[in-house]
Amino acid sequence: MRLVKPKKALGQHFLKDLQIAQRIADTLSDYKDLPILEVGPGMGVLTQFLIEAGHDLSVVELDMESVVYLERNFPVLSDKIIAEDFLRLDLGKLFPGQFCVIGNYPYNISSQIFFKVLDYKDRIPCCSGMIQKEVAERLAAGPGSKTYGIISILLQVWYDIEYLFTVSEQVFSPPPKVKSAVIRMTRNKRTELPCDEKLFQTVVKTSFNQRRKTLRNSMKPLLGKEFPDYQLPIFDKRPEQLSIDQFIELTIMTDKYLNK
Repeated sequence: MRLVKPKKALGQHFLKDLQIAQRIADTLSDYKDLPILEVGPGMGVLTQFLIEAGHDLSVVELDMESVVYLERNFPVLSDKIIAEDFLRLDLGKLFPGQFCVIGNYPYNISSQIFFKVLDYKDRIPCCSGMIQKEVAERLAAGPGSKTYGIISILLQVWYDIEYLFTVSEQVFSPPPKVKSAVIRMTRNKRTELPCDEKLFQTVVKTSFNQRRKTLRNSMKPLLGKEFPDYQLPIFDKRPEQLSIDQFIELTIMTDKYLNK
C-alpha cells in the first residue's frame, strides 16, 4: 500500500516511533469505558495502539488521502472515520455523553484544538496527545513562569495539565523544526466559576495585552483611569504573577465596578 505523502499545508509530520505512539495511547488507559476521538490520525501509527487497547475509537481526518489509507488498513474503523475538519465538528451530536480526545495534533492549529475542547469541557474528562514543546510548556506553566499566559490560565481553570515527556524531532517524517512534547489534560473538580465566565476571559486577555506592565496599567482599557481601588496590592503585580484564584478575585472586583 502506497504511503501517504505529508502535506505541509496541513501541518503533517507523521510519527515513526512505535514506542512513543504506544506511550501516547497509554495516556488514556484509565478511560477504557469512554469513547475516544482521535484527531488527525494520518496513517494510523497511534490509531493501531488505541484499537489494540480496546477503546471505542472514532477518528477525524481532513486529508482525504489519509482517509483512504485508513479505510483500507483499518477496516474495523469502517463506520468510525469522520472525513471532516475537527474545528468545525458539532461534537455534541457525535457524542451524546462523555468522551476523550487524543492525537498527534497539527502544530499550526493545536491551540484552536484545545479551545474547542474547552467548549465541551463538561463532556471531555481527559484530552491528551503530542504538540509543539513550546506550546506544551505554555499550557502547563504556573504563575511566575515566563511562559505562563492567557492559554495557560483559560485551560487550567478547568483542567489539570501534565507535561509528560519530550519527543525528539528525529522520530517524525518529515522532521519538524522544533521539539515536541506529550501532555495530558484532566478535568478538575471545578463545576462553575464564582464570577462571570466571559468577563473572566476578558480580564485575563486584557491584563496580558501588556504583560510587562503592572495590572494598574494593563487593566486601564477595561477599568478606566478613575477606578478607585488601584492602590490595592494586587494592582502592583504583573499578570504572570497572579494565580487563577487571584484572576477570579480580579474579575469579581471588575464586575462590581462596571455594574455598580
